[in-house]
Amino acid sequence: MNRLWGVAFGLLVSAGAVLAADPAPDEKTGLKLGEKAPEFKLEDQAGEERTLSTLLKDGPVALVFYRSASW
Repeated sequence: MNRLWGVAFGLLVSAGAVLAADPAPDEKTGLKLGEKAPEFKLEDQAGEERTLSTLLKDGPVALVFYRSASW
């Protein structure tokens, strides 16, 4: 029973440390709600160069970043 209390106490202390950590600075957290993304140029999965402005001509854009196993 004492071991269970020790584990529970350890989890509470760990959670408290995480919650007490300073939040990320504003410049590191990305766009705010409603803020426009800056223009950028990236290659798609087929190696074609795409720009945000070109994609926006067809309507709203959702970006999905896929992390490959080779990273």
